[in-house]
Amino acid sequence: MTPEITSIIDSINVTLNAGGMNTINIVLAFVMYGVALGIHPKMFADVFSKPKSLILGMVCQLVLLPLLTFLLALLFGRSISWTMALGMILVASCPGGNISNFMSSLSKANVELSVSLTAISTALAVLMTPFNFWLYGNLYLHSANIAGEVPELVIPLWDVFKTIFILLGIPLTLGILTTRFLPKVAAVLKKPLQWFSIIFFIAMVVLSFMGNLDAFLKCIKYIFLVVFIHNLLALGIGFGMGTAFRVPRRDRRTLTIETGIQNSGLGLVLLLGTSLFAGFPPHGGTLVITAWWGVWHIISGLTVSTIFNRYELRHHPED
Repeated sequence: MTPEITSIIDSINVTLNAGGMNTINIVLAFVMYGVALGIHPKMFADVFSKPKSLILGMVCQLVLLPLLTFLLALLFGRSISWTMALGMILVASCPGGNISNFMSSLSKANVELSVSLTAISTALAVLMTPFNFWLYGNLYLHSANIAGEVPELVIPLWDVFKTIFILLGIPLTLGILTTRFLPKVAAVLKKPLQWFSIIFFIAMVVLSFMGNLDAFLKCIKYIFLVVFIHNLLALGIGFGMGTAFRVPRRDRRTLTIETGIQNSGLGLVLLLGTSLFAGFPPHGGTLVITAWWGVWHIISGLTVSTIFNRYELRHHPED
């Protein structure tokens, strides 16, 4: 990637007024509420009775994905800008994506495990997302010998904590309560909100690039390659760990999908709605990588789920 291309990518910027940002926050909260509608307390009891796959999933999402993303960003070297590297690290620091449960169902994976991993990673995101982004972001800036070119990465912990708690914690709690006390309402809302979440994210990406379309089209093949390799790494971590520790095949599929589907919508909200990058140049590569990741993981998730589904129908039709 030439300096000219990285300069074009880093020139892409998005600004939203308070009304636009509030709208996005409200819609994302509804999306997370929809995720929680599939969570039943009994699911946790079933999964925790055999916690091996659950523990592996948490290790994949909270430890291995951020760590290996940091190493991958270093491996890319000067082929990517430091803002693109931070975008990769931000995505890896976010919790599991809100469409992973749908993907797990499509692939005939362990849906109970998928829902449990999404719920737990989302709950822990209040602490782990800012921590992992701060840790590996600063490690990257120093290890890549570019710390002198950019400001110190300082995370406004209270700002980020408050945003994540409001957007994830409260809707998650309300969704679980709805499922517990109003199961018929939860059953009616669950499917429409799953599809709404996909439409919402695509709309966010369109909004992000609407005023930067020419610049985005000039760089799409480079952005595509970086996100493709990163997402392949994420999927490989889940599948590889599941295979190495010999978990049941349904659990292995869940680990693959849960690690490969990240809540990029939260990453965009943190970029656009908090002071996460106060004092930095325009979001540029960080914004582009985060936004395109969300588009690509829908495509890759559906592809992987279809492969798993067809394999299951061909080799285990009796299940």
